[in-house]
Amino acid sequence: MNSRIIELCSDLGIDTIGFFEGGISIAFAYNFFDTTDNGFSTYTKRADYHYIVRIYLDKICSYIQSLGFMAEAFVDSNPLPERYLASKCGVGFIGKNGMLITKKYGSYVFLSEILTNMPLKLTMPNKNSCGNCNLCIQACPVNAIYDKTKCLSLITQKKHINIEEVNSLCGNIFGCDICQIVCPHNKNAMPSQIDEFKTLSFMEQDAFIYASMDNSFFKEYIKKTSCGFKGKNIIIRNALIALSKRGDEIRQFKGNSEYINFYIKLLRGD
Repeated sequence: MNSRIIELCSDLGIDTIGFFEGGISIAFAYNFFDTTDNGFSTYTKRADYHYIVRIYLDKICSYIQSLGFMAEAFVDSNPLPERYLASKCGVGFIGKNGMLITKKYGSYVFLSEILTNMPLKLTMPNKNSCGNCNLCIQACPVNAIYDKTKCLSLITQKKHINIEEVNSLCGNIFGCDICQIVCPHNKNAMPSQIDEFKTLSFMEQDAFIYASMDNSFFKEYIKKTSCGFKGKNIIIRNALIALSKRGDEIRQFKGNSEYINFYIKLLRGD
């Protein structure tokens, strides 16, 4: 049965999959090379992967169900330990930075699962290949490899952040890629074969655009991406912090809510 799933996935442009007890782990690669560093993590600069991956998974599930078996797909919508499962069935290994690292695409992948009663031959795990490399540990500006609560990606997604967390941000508007950028396994990572995961031009703008965006801009553009679920104000706040960090004057900004005004005053030292 494995070969049937592998062949179908290949037809869909998917070539990084593994089989575990009762299910399938599938990694979807996304492009990382056609983007600029403007404060957004690379994964956010494309259509919301939850919806795109779901389209592909539904096709695979439909095929499995047509053979008379049960199949249910998940994309960040279950309590399953995605990275652990992916590492146990050979999709990749978990690096020192906590990311699932694949042989072909590095850590630039979205993970998903299909639970099924289809009889499958289990695939074997890969050996951890970090070795003595500590580049991600050395590069992280807040030592978040050892203390995940300090992770800049996490901080950019929190609704309320304190002055210490504000000061820790390094121009981040949403997410952080430092530990991935320095990873040797990402140096020769291959581009995605999935067209829907190409970088969107409106996610390549200057921080000023996002700091001053209105509801219509957010709904037409940002809401459709993987960071849209956090809402407009968190992104505006982070963009204002990014502008402040690079020395831009933010007194011209007037928030449209108490929430934004609080952070404007905090950044101005009022």
